[in-house]
Amino acid sequence: MKAIVCQQPYRLDIVERAAPTVGLGEVLVRIRRVGLCGTDYHIYAGRHPYLSYPRVMGHELAGEVEHAPVGSTFSPGQRVAINPYLSCGTCVACRKGKPNACVTISVLGVHADGGMCELLAVPESAVIDVAGLSLDQAAMIEFLAIGAHAVARAALSAGDQVLVVGAGPIGIAAGLFAQLSGARVTLIDTRAARLDFARAALGFDDTVAVDEDIAAALAARTGGAMYDAVFDATGVLAAMTQSLAYVAHGGKLVLVGVAPGDLVFADPEFHKRETTLLASRNALASDFAHVIASITAGHIPIDALHTHSFDADDMPTRLPQLIAEADHVLKAIARF
Repeated sequence: MKAIVCQQPYRLDIVERAAPTVGLGEVLVRIRRVGLCGTDYHIYAGRHPYLSYPRVMGHELAGEVEHAPVGSTFSPGQRVAINPYLSCGTCVACRKGKPNACVTISVLGVHADGGMCELLAVPESAVIDVAGLSLDQAAMIEFLAIGAHAVARAALSAGDQVLVVGAGPIGIAAGLFAQLSGARVTLIDTRAARLDFARAALGFDDTVAVDEDIAAALAARTGGAMYDAVFDATGVLAAMTQSLAYVAHGGKLVLVGVAPGDLVFADPEFHKRETTLLASRNALASDFAHVIASITAGHIPIDALHTHSFDADDMPTRLPQLIAEADHVLKAIARF
């Protein structure tokens, strides 16, 4: 089968590999769509903290069942998405109902080879029925689930003032689900083009370009109180540190992006707010279900999120182009 391998930073090769062996309880999926996100761009650029090379990337996956075990609830030809977070089921996190933070988690496309290939064998528990959704829509469930999970972690209340730092795919996803919870959302980014798109195509009314007066602009919007919850989706340590200044007293800071290195806060600033600091990692099956239900109900501008498509064979040339054109890319999807 065809597979796309990131051999080392800045090198993608299209290679031929043997089709995967299907293990007990596994479903063989013919991959049709692979969404690209910041994780893939960071892997390509050598900036992902949890990865070793070579690696087949790809964790935003949609396809069709090629083979299912006897007694499976899935059948050949059925359209599916894949939950890429493969957990052990027995560690302390799994026992607490948090398989997204499994001690030995294997994330497809990060810790283990992912779905930039024609065929992928995964546990049946990782296969998700997406009846009623297109393949392109199904390939966008995973990144939306990350945003939905972050919002669930924050336990927002209707009317909360929410700030989302970073208007990339994950920040947009968090903002959309914060709005669905009844929060009032402000979106900030360093890239004016991304904010223009968020206003024009996605329905975000309040956006602010980051400049030297950003703190004053945010204070003016909140009567000086700042925000009940701040979601940082930048994956940049400097921005993550600065996000504390935007949190209201008694508020929450949710770190959705991840970055290598040490994150340092000024303790007096952290303590005087009695800040609740939350990490948000991956997503749960319940988040995937919430996303699918929200798309089906028409609550998510799913098709507007999809800005680019291309054939998987073009990945070695298209991926660096997408990185260079990041101001105008929200969700790119490769077709197999």
